[in-house]
Amino acid sequence: MNEEQVKVQNNAVLVCRGIRGATTIENNTPEEILKGTRELLALMIRFNGIKPEDVSSAIFTTTVDLNAAFPALAARQLQWTDVALMCGHELDVPGSLRKCIRILVNWNTTKTAAEIRHVYIKGASKLRPERADLPPVDWAELEAWIESQTVES
Repeated sequence: MNEEQVKVQNNAVLVCRGIRGATTIENNTPEEILKGTRELLALMIRFNGIKPEDVSSAIFTTTVDLNAAFPALAARQLQWTDVALMCGHELDVPGSLRKCIRILVNWNTTKTAAEIRHVYIKGASKLRPERADLPPVDWAELEAWIESQTVES
């Protein structure tokens, strides 16, 4: 890629960065998988200022005890219709966290790696305690925002 092909914004080079997030749910149902994934993705979007048109791809994984729905459907419900999405299972490591949903978003941004806000909520906060210190979340307001963004699947 030559210098003319690199998009520059405010003297910052646009690069692809990974944003990680994880959450846990209580039950292996489509409703809980999609709700938990929408909450997690919504927080990742809002804390980082992500626009779907800047996302190159996203990978959604669940622990093997969650198989009632594809978590990537939650991104489609939040209007990520042109983003490449993929689902899979995490390795089933003995003693690892159960009923966990993880997301890796590959995002084209001018932010530095240090400016990226990774999101670990609910039981998944123990996976990365140093990343679990988030600003207070108004869950009712977040749910209203999600509802305003959601399209029928």
